[in-house]
Parts: sequence; C-alpha cells; structure tokens
Amino acid sequence: MGGRTAMQDFDVVVVGGGLQGGLIALAALARRPGTRVALIEREPRLGGNHTWCFHGGDVEPGDLGWVEPLIACRWPAYDVAFPGFRRTIERPYFAVTSERLDEVVRRAVERAPGATVLTGVAAERIAPDEVELADGRRVRAPVVADARGPEIGATQGCGFQKFVGLELRLAQPDGPERPLVMDATVPQQDGFRFHYVLPFAPDRVLLEDTYFADGPDLDRPALRAGLLAAAEARGWRVREVLREEEGILPMPWRRAATPREPPYRTGYRGGWFHPATGYSFPVAARVARRLAETLPRGPRPAEWARARRAHERQAVFGRWLNRMLFPGIDPAERWRVFAGFYGLPEPVIERFYALRTTWADRVRITLRSRPRAWPTPRMVARWWTA
Repeated sequence: MGGRTAMQDFDVVVVGGGLQGGLIALAALARRPGTRVALIEREPRLGGNHTWCFHGGDVEPGDLGWVEPLIACRWPAYDVAFPGFRRTIERPYFAVTSERLDEVVRRAVERAPGATVLTGVAAERIAPDEVELADGRRVRAPVVADARGPEIGATQGCGFQKFVGLELRLAQPDGPERPLVMDATVPQQDGFRFHYVLPFAPDRVLLEDTYFADGPDLDRPALRAGLLAAAEARGWRVREVLREEEGILPMPWRRAATPREPPYRTGYRGGWFHPATGYSFPVAARVARRLAETLPRGPRPAEWARARRAHERQAVFGRWLNRMLFPGIDPAERWRVFAGFYGLPEPVIERFYALRTTWADRVRITLRSRPRAWPTPRMVARWWTA
C-alpha cells in the first residue's frame, strides 16, 4: 500500500499483528482466497518477541493446513517435574516463534492481490467499518477485528502469569531432548513458580522463569541473573544469550465485560483466551476460523453470540480454578494444585488445555487439584472478599 491516500477499501481489517491478528489473516487467506486483508501493527515486525506453544489436540484437523507452516519446532512428548514427582506426557507439543509468524504471514499476504501488511503505525480510532491510523491514513472494510493484546492496567479480579525468558546458545549440545514445560522443583516464591525449558536444538534452549502471582511486577535484572545461574546449575555452559522475552498475562477469576457489537474484539483484549493457563493458541485459532468462515460479510450478531457462549461454557471453569488458586490458596502451597493436576490421565489433561473439558473432567480436575487442607477458614474469607 504505497503512499498516503484518504481511504482504501478491504474485505477485512485486523488491528494488531500478534498471534491472534496473524492467525486471522492466515485463516482468511486460506479459507477465502482472494480476500483483501489489511493487517495493522504498530511495531516494525509482526509477532513482537514471543514464543507460543500448543498441544497436539489443540487445533482442529481442518485448521492444520494453514497452521502447519507456523510451526518452528515440534516434539513427540514433554515432561513436568514437582517435588517428589516427575512425569512424561506422551502427547505432541509444538512451538511457534514470532520470527516464523512474521515470515509466514508476510509471505501469505504478498501472494494475495489486494492484501497488505502495515507495520510501524498505530491505530488511532477503530470503528465497526473503519480504522484511522496515526499517520492520517484510513482503511475501511465491512469486517474490522481488534486483535490487540491485553490491557494489564485495566485488569481487576485476577492473578497474573508473568515470566522472563532467555534463549541461550550453549557451548556444548547439552540441551534436553524434549520440553520441560513445568519444573516446579525450583524454590517457590511470589506465588507458584516454575522453570520452563524449550529445546530448539541440542545447543539452543529457551529457559524461562515463570510465576503465577498475585501482582504483575517483574524484577527483570534479578530474573536474568537467576536464569543464567540456573543454566549453570543444569550443567550448561552458555556461549551467548541470543534474545530475551518477557510476558505479563492476566489470569482472571471475574469475567470482564466486552462489547458484543463490531468491531469484533478478539484475542486477549476480547476475552478469547484460556483463563487458567498461558496458552492462547487454541482459542486464537478457533476465533480466526470463525471469522474467516463468515467472510465477506462477517459474523452476524447471533453467530458471534453463539461463539461467545460456547467459549464461555469452557472459560467459566478456568476462572473458577483461578478463584480457587489465587484468593483461596496460600502462595507457598500453589504448586500442589499443579502436581495434582498432572496426576490425571493424559486425555483429561489434553482436553483441559484445548478448552474442551467435559463435566466429568471438571469434577476430576477440581478434586485432584485441590490441596488436602483446602479450604481453611482463612482461605474461604479471602475467596469471598476477592
């Protein structure tokens, strides 16, 4: 889209070039070839500086065709570790990097006549059928999706998942064979704490220090130093730090009000995420598919409401778990919730991460995850006043 024009028309305009925005663009171009997509991102590159992972059962078979190019690394299984308990989950695990997202989305857009990616420019105003950019340009479409990230300062009634991660180049190929997605054998502090280890190659590893905490504050210098010390303790000699990433994600126990009318609020800002985990990929892929299926007209209010209700039937259980975890359980004891959860059968774990739990799953997860001493009178008091 060269030069500045007063107005340009598209079939769909997506504001926010992160995971949700990128998936909407890919789904639209895959399911509706010829769709004129405009993807707007305020940063110079799509995807920011992130790594997104998902489990083997998270993506619908019909979506694998347009999701597959995004996968940067895959493993046949993953591990979890807790004090006195370690387990291998024999389910596939996949990683998508921001670099791969930027590459794949740009390539798909370049091949689509009439589609464009606009980076380095913010959206000043988002209307149901029009977006005004900070540089004065305007783009118009019958479908406008707001796919920007969460507004941390506006969150209430929630805990936080927060982390700092370092991607490390090792001097020797000493990295693990498969991901260690939850290592809670580390000292517990600031809520539930665990290390997350993602081996991209034998000598290239992402090591994250993650907290399910009551507040969003991050002591970045201390966490960086701690990660390098942890790498040394694992017997890794670090040749260089390739990059650093961080995240602060809300884990709500109250449902936030979101507008029901267009523009369609998607992703974290629209409440389309798994409230009890850091995994947003399954819901983001479903939202992308649902929007793409209704192009060029976009979802009717009743269709969007049905999709929202279907999501809420699953999300309400995640919020209940957050309410149990954050106001209801002493921070030093929260790791026991996750140790209990990972003692469940693999199909139950898989359905939980995919937001497809049955009522029987929810009963089993609740009974297995609650600490033995829960609830105490003090916990009940905190729970009701939260």
